[in-house]
Amino acid sequence: MSRLSKQLPPLETLLFFEAVVRNGSFTRAASELYLTQGAVSKQIKALEQSLGVPLFERQARGISLNAAGTALYAEVGPLLQRLQATVSAIRTEHSQQAVSITCTQSVAHYWLFPRIVAFNRLHPQITINIQSTNDVNESSCARCDLGILYGDGAWSTLHGEPLYPEVVFPICHASLDIGPVETLEQLQALPLIQLDSSAWDCMDWRDWFRHFGVDYRPPRSALTFNQNTLAFNAVLQGMGVGLGWDFMAHDLLAAGTLRQVGPLRLHSGRHDYLVHARHRKLSPSAQTFYQWLLTQAGPSTAGHTAAAPQAAPAPQKSKRDAS
Repeated sequence: MSRLSKQLPPLETLLFFEAVVRNGSFTRAASELYLTQGAVSKQIKALEQSLGVPLFERQARGISLNAAGTALYAEVGPLLQRLQATVSAIRTEHSQQAVSITCTQSVAHYWLFPRIVAFNRLHPQITINIQSTNDVNESSCARCDLGILYGDGAWSTLHGEPLYPEVVFPICHASLDIGPVETLEQLQALPLIQLDSSAWDCMDWRDWFRHFGVDYRPPRSALTFNQNTLAFNAVLQGMGVGLGWDFMAHDLLAAGTLRQVGPLRLHSGRHDYLVHARHRKLSPSAQTFYQWLLTQAGPSTAGHTAAAPQAAPAPQKSKRDAS
């Protein structure tokens, strides 16, 4: 352990301290850091214990720095600002031609990757770095240049433009031997591949049928997967009928590998959005990629569609995708 690390408090506690002072409250600092107020309070307590002195006066109407806190902030505030400026300058200087984008694994594989291949042919000097995670959220998108995020577009820290709507319908492999399906009762009788979304938010067969006024309960022996891409791959292997999201299935339907089962398509009213942080200006390379991706918005959802009855509104779920 170095001499400095022995004498200094944990450096992350100084970041929390700066955020609390700058925001004037634990609550606003927690909101900025996407943490709970309790987590911020714990870090401040750790800092005070490391220093051996309190830093704030806790009052009925809020907090204020005491003498020790004022002295510490006089050094920490400017120091962190200079460090932030230096890091930002280094990143800008060395990554003008690099663009980071985050999205779920399914979006990365089925929608984004083919478009990046095409973009690289047009702009070989720009490097696109994909951060694929199924924990993608408002906070993780704000840390990257760009993000693709599912929802209703109402994010306080992000600006978003819709890329494609959520459209979900039954699909199967083109070789699967099933007869014509015209009714929901006929669809229920087929070998439906189940998606267990109990650990994350995603539409499953119960949700899909509920949109059309049907109370569906899967059989206990049904083939079940807990990940969207696994269920989709089971469909590709001809193991049954699964739910297909248009952004995943569109090209395979056009190629004849998959086919839609029955006439109904559910439009949930939600979209995947191309987003970026409101407070940060995009680099020229990020702006180029951003504008180009907007021209790729789709896929098309032409063909027979059937919206859910008004009496059965779509359940509001915060995340559709897990892989």
